[in-house]
Amino acid sequence: MALPVYLKIIEDIKEDIKTGKLKPGDLIPSENTLCDKYNVSRMTVRKGLAILVNEGYIYSIPGKGSFVKEPDSEKYILHYSEMSNLINNIESTRLIEVKIILPTPKLMDTLHIAANRKIILIKRLFYSNSEKVAYDEKYIIYIKGMPIVEKEIKYATFPEIVAKHTSPFAIKKELTISAQLPDEEIMKHLSLYNTVPLMVVEQKLFNSQNKAIGLGITYFRGDYCKLFAYSS
Repeated sequence: MALPVYLKIIEDIKEDIKTGKLKPGDLIPSENTLCDKYNVSRMTVRKGLAILVNEGYIYSIPGKGSFVKEPDSEKYILHYSEMSNLINNIESTRLIEVKIILPTPKLMDTLHIAANRKIILIKRLFYSNSEKVAYDEKYIIYIKGMPIVEKEIKYATFPEIVAKHTSPFAIKKELTISAQLPDEEIMKHLSLYNTVPLMVVEQKLFNSQNKAIGLGITYFRGDYCKLFAYSS
């Protein structure tokens, strides 16, 4: 089946960009030229160009035309899962604690909440091959009537924990990755007897109104975790 013409325009321009026929900063053929070349209306051409703009291949300057965009060499796509990485998969977990607390000043600042707003605190340990590989803390803003089902929490990822109260499609996520040495509490939880470096992954979740709904911090042993990202 032949491609719709607007998709054909998109694929042809993409091919010219990928093969170097069109380079960053080059002016692509005008709307009139594309209309004549593909024997289509201006609306069809504009539909294709709009998609190319949205996908980051080109940009438009009113009155001057459309140009090939410089690729963003700093953008990578990272697939992150609390339960799986390039070195191992989490095979079991242990729920250490689930309780309702009042926020610390740091949580108040991070989640933009008042001092009297209740927070659900969840602490877990992750295991791989019977080894403790990560210590996990989740801070979820408490909603009146929110059930706390420990069996469901035990193996769930952060988005899954809050999914019963917010559609997973409406959840916006921010990820911060850093390295640090463990403090005494984390050394105790992970049974560390030396200063093994940790890879710390902080997840912040927002609802469809862009309001913070939770903070998750997972402390992975650096020798048990590796992440991978690629450019699009």
